[in-house]
Amino acid sequence: MPRPLHVGIDATTWRNDRGFGRFTRELVRALAARDSGIRYTLVFDQDPTDDLPPGVEVLTASTRRNLNESAVGKSSRSPDYLVRLGIAVSRAKFDVFYFPAVYSYFPILTRVPRVICYHDTTAERFPDLLFPTKLNHRLWQAKTALARLQTTRAMTVSEASARDLEMILRIPRGRIDVVTEAADPMFKVLSDEARTTEIRARYGIPPDATLFVYVGGMNPHKNLLGMLKALPDVLSRRADLHVAIVGDTSGKGFWDNVPELKAFVENTPELKTNVHFTGYTSDEDLVSLLNAATALVFPSLWEGFGLPAVEAMACGIPVLASRRGSLPEVIGDAGLYFDPESPWAMATVMLRFLEDEKLQRTLKARAVPRAASFTWDKGAELAEVSFWKCAGAR
Repeated sequence: MPRPLHVGIDATTWRNDRGFGRFTRELVRALAARDSGIRYTLVFDQDPTDDLPPGVEVLTASTRRNLNESAVGKSSRSPDYLVRLGIAVSRAKFDVFYFPAVYSYFPILTRVPRVICYHDTTAERFPDLLFPTKLNHRLWQAKTALARLQTTRAMTVSEASARDLEMILRIPRGRIDVVTEAADPMFKVLSDEARTTEIRARYGIPPDATLFVYVGGMNPHKNLLGMLKALPDVLSRRADLHVAIVGDTSGKGFWDNVPELKAFVENTPELKTNVHFTGYTSDEDLVSLLNAATALVFPSLWEGFGLPAVEAMACGIPVLASRRGSLPEVIGDAGLYFDPESPWAMATVMLRFLEDEKLQRTLKARAVPRAASFTWDKGAELAEVSFWKCAGAR
């Protein structure tokens, strides 16, 4: 009987709170649950946490700092970090090695076939909005160029991103595999009004206010400043609207513009009492907050998938979104779309939604079925196909 395919997985993003960290955790759990005969080993930079799925093996490179500590703001991973991980993988003799995000890619000095997931091409489209220095940008370009050279098969999370990989990164379409993302089952419609009442009170949101929520990073390309510029026009006609901005405001992650966002709110009288920065929240609190909301606002200039949109729809609320990137593909008919570079267009869509209760009910009814069309098991099934294709290219 032939031995099972042995796939090594870069797990250095496991502790990351951003979208690609959640993608790594959820996809690995779904892969392990399928029990399809593939053997998986997770490669960590430091000793892993206790929330690993059963059935996976672990290899630790024992670096001095983990990924979250190494790649903060203007800093980057050290040569020693990269060498330790590369040696650990080379010695393991995997049949295939998988990087769930090109963000954490490191060189491997063997000919092991590699599947590398490129979630989007935002860094190539908007380098000035993503990198604090020219050096950070050049390091990203060098890493991505080397990753492309060592990519046996590329993976991504939407057809929109697949087109970008082909057009911008020049990866042939025949070597690109599309998987999917999904909401965790805990994202669902709640019947417990006490939870939504409590979460509103915690963040100073009036119990009878109409609530929009934003969930995600605070980086310039997320276009939160554009959304804030649109709100005074909306509030002039709907003073009952409040907006909760959910995301890490600590400054410990990617380069962000949190000080600029907070200053804009503080200096705009219409926004001071109606915009709430919640900071990072637990998933349990996020579920409650989404259930307390009327819609999610997603003004990003570009997304490769847009998992917060699926999580919001799973909680029964529609999405008011940028028409850029993957968002129309993901949200479908459960939302409305605007030009993210036009505060006027954004305000127009918000007001159209707020002033049409029939439209609200129609979009709300479509939200949960749309979210249910995305599952992690489907993503894992597609990933397995990619691994077998990669192994066959040896």
